[in-house]
Amino acid sequence: MSTMQITTPTTWEDVLRMPDDGNRYEFIGGRLYMTPAPVIRHHDVSHRLESALRRILERTGHGRVFDAPVLVEFPGTADRVQPDVLCVSRERRGIVGEKQVTGAPDLLVEILSPSTAHRDRGVKLDLYARCGVREYWIVDPDEDTVDVWRFGDDPGHERFEGELPVRIGAQHVGEIDLDEVFSRHLDRWGTGKPRT
Repeated sequence: MSTMQITTPTTWEDVLRMPDDGNRYEFIGGRLYMTPAPVIRHHDVSHRLESALRRILERTGHGRVFDAPVLVEFPGTADRVQPDVLCVSRERRGIVGEKQVTGAPDLLVEILSPSTAHRDRGVKLDLYARCGVREYWIVDPDEDTVDVWRFGDDPGHERFEGELPVRIGAQHVGEIDLDEVFSRHLDRWGTGKPRT
């Protein structure tokens, strides 16, 4: 997947006037970024991670899970992002509007690709830490790992393989099997047999 940084000065309002071309646009630090559709591996990992989060958060009433494209606007800034997956806890449901999320979600997830890794680990990490996001996951489908960054009262960074804890704030609410999320051999055609 390639990402193009558009250097022409613009505003988010200019982006809204652009024709819908199927690409995802983000506005960070006064720069407009365009990311075209991801590769199939990215879709697979994103779908499995989102499904696991839905089982843990939505079925238990802890919160809602959204996948791209959903716009997140951080009040008091001009920054707008469209993360791969995001979660909003029940207690913060007021930030979810009809067309976008206005405020810091509890969890933002970005799945790395060669063209987005620098942004995901750089300007987005800084933005999310600054704007009140509780937790940020950077998912690496090449290394089969997830880097978890926590911000706020209990800041920290951990890397996970195998099992990934899911938290809402300080509350542990479940675990995700990363071997399943990153599997390259799961049957996706509904035959019940592993793919070869």
